[in-house]
Amino acid sequence: MSDKERLGGTLHADDGGYRDIVERLVFAAVNEQRRARRWSIFFKVLLALYLLALLMLYLPRDWSEVAAVGEKHTALVELSGAITDSTEASADIVIGGLRDAFKDKKTAGVILRANSPGGSPVQSSYIYDEIHRLRELHPDTKLYAVITDICASGCYYVVSAADEIYVNKSSIVGSIGVRMDSFGFVDTLDKLGVERRLYTAGESKGFLDPFLPSKDSDVEHVQKLLGSIHDHFKTSVREGRGDKLTDDPQLFTGLVWTGEESVEMGLVDEFGSAGYVAREVIGVEDIVDFTREPDLLERITERIGVAMARAMGRIMVEGAGTVK
Repeated sequence: MSDKERLGGTLHADDGGYRDIVERLVFAAVNEQRRARRWSIFFKVLLALYLLALLMLYLPRDWSEVAAVGEKHTALVELSGAITDSTEASADIVIGGLRDAFKDKKTAGVILRANSPGGSPVQSSYIYDEIHRLRELHPDTKLYAVITDICASGCYYVVSAADEIYVNKSSIVGSIGVRMDSFGFVDTLDKLGVERRLYTAGESKGFLDPFLPSKDSDVEHVQKLLGSIHDHFKTSVREGRGDKLTDDPQLFTGLVWTGEESVEMGLVDEFGSAGYVAREVIGVEDIVDFTREPDLLERITERIGVAMARAMGRIMVEGAGTVK
């Protein structure tokens, strides 16, 4: 029997086995093509995002610079959310927007639209002081505060520096006070059989430790501290609102009121929205938003990172499902 005949017989006898091998080779080639195609798409997307990032870096960092090239406009700056040094209502971001708004030569008036439960007295004080500075620097440009849902505590601290304050009758306004929160876990530790071990240098370094019984001297010190900050708050509000405030004894107790009540108490001036103030008070209906955004490069980097993570996730999931 010739070699050809022997080979043909072998192929015929093991036809099923060779078919399986051929199918595997075909599937492997197809899967390899799919992987190459996915990687190609991934790198194309990555390149597009990189080019987009470069493009965005060369655009104006503040969109108001582009928008404010026409006729006179009303400038708007948002103060939204908790006022802390790490949020969009931080002093740096809010002050940056206010400076841009006042500096623009086309600004007819500035609206600070506030919707915040308050926050850091230090951050609030920074914004308050800067509003006074900007008003003195630009005496012909007035700043109007417009309260939406809520303006309490540090938020009211800020808006009290405005020329006028507008509100909705159902807004929540006030909370002119200072608070500090704490807990006491002394009995809990005793029940669990846990011994508290605290080592300090300085006899009062561990004061107000929630795992130790409170001391009268510590409480007295904290009350003095809060009282001092409260006095700063009250002084600023009186300076900002002046004779508009009533002599209501509950004014500085930390209570809150509706917008309707706050008008009667002199905490705010009138009812009105941002659109109303722009149209009827400032007299320029066109509004340009000068609110500062978080750092552009930081936002782009974050989005690129998310996009890359999603792309890699899809590649890994699809790759795990291929035939081997």
